[in-house]
Amino acid sequence: MKEIKTSEDIREIAYSFRESRILLSAFELKIFTVINTHMMTSEEVSKIINADTRATDRLMSALCGMKLLKKVKEKYYNTDLSSKYLIEGKPDFMGNLYHTNHLWNSWAHLTDSVIKGSSFTGDQNKIEKDEWVEAFISAMHYRGVNQGKILSMMIDITNVNKILDLGGGSAAFSMELVKKNPSINAVVLDLPHVIPLTKKYVSQEGLIDKFNFIEGDYLTRDFESSYDLILLSAIVHINSFEQNKLLIKKCAESLNKNGMIIINDFIMNKDRTQPYNGAFFSLNMLVGTVSGDTYTEEEIKGWFTSAGIPKIERKNTSFGSDLMIGIK
Repeated sequence: MKEIKTSEDIREIAYSFRESRILLSAFELKIFTVINTHMMTSEEVSKIINADTRATDRLMSALCGMKLLKKVKEKYYNTDLSSKYLIEGKPDFMGNLYHTNHLWNSWAHLTDSVIKGSSFTGDQNKIEKDEWVEAFISAMHYRGVNQGKILSMMIDITNVNKILDLGGGSAAFSMELVKKNPSINAVVLDLPHVIPLTKKYVSQEGLIDKFNFIEGDYLTRDFESSYDLILLSAIVHINSFEQNKLLIKKCAESLNKNGMIIINDFIMNKDRTQPYNGAFFSLNMLVGTVSGDTYTEEEIKGWFTSAGIPKIERKNTSFGSDLMIGIK
């Protein structure tokens, strides 16, 4: 984030929600997808998206100011950037913005959540709302594929035969591990309304014969044993400190000797101000979960130690979150 020096810098931060809302509304209305490779008037677009013509025109004009659309002789068309990332069906389509749009609603209650000390709207990841869940899993998959490739190169999985992907979502991370070492068999544990989506993603990659699935809440569900690696990617920030302490203990009890527990998450410094995105994300957990948070390296080491995991190491990644690895 740039250095704040003047009152105008503060004002710019306060008003930054406007561009976010313009983009998300256009994305929600599928304006970029509707235009696609065409040149269209705002009236033509408004009829397709079933919206008011004047209001649609004003929204599209603002998108021109943001360099996401261009306009010639009353007709709008996508920029190269919009064409690449904002049109459904294209390889680089940013489908994760659907989830960002849902986050808008929970972040609107940040003041209420700070007063309450918890989510104002409930624990979203455990509420069965098909549209929200599908957008969330899509967003996590979009991010997870590339991160999973990096993670698979950072750890030695030569002798790993069986892995457990806790709260695995689309299984993006565990699929990359299986691709790197085809002798691995993977188990994904996630909520009953998520597992059908997991199976869809795994089937699309042609890996369904390498996977088994367990439906349930990882805090209460028995997840069997004899694992060489248990992965908790973007999981511990959903839970309270005590829940994570118990979860790591369950993981340790399910590991083979020399097995690994890998936590992939934001790892905060002692005063919780860095990394910057982690400080932001702790508020995302405040508005979206009952007791989620981001945690320090010392706190995570404490969970491992309490679970009888003697060897602990940290590996920094290139994608924001880092790895804490405990070896039994």
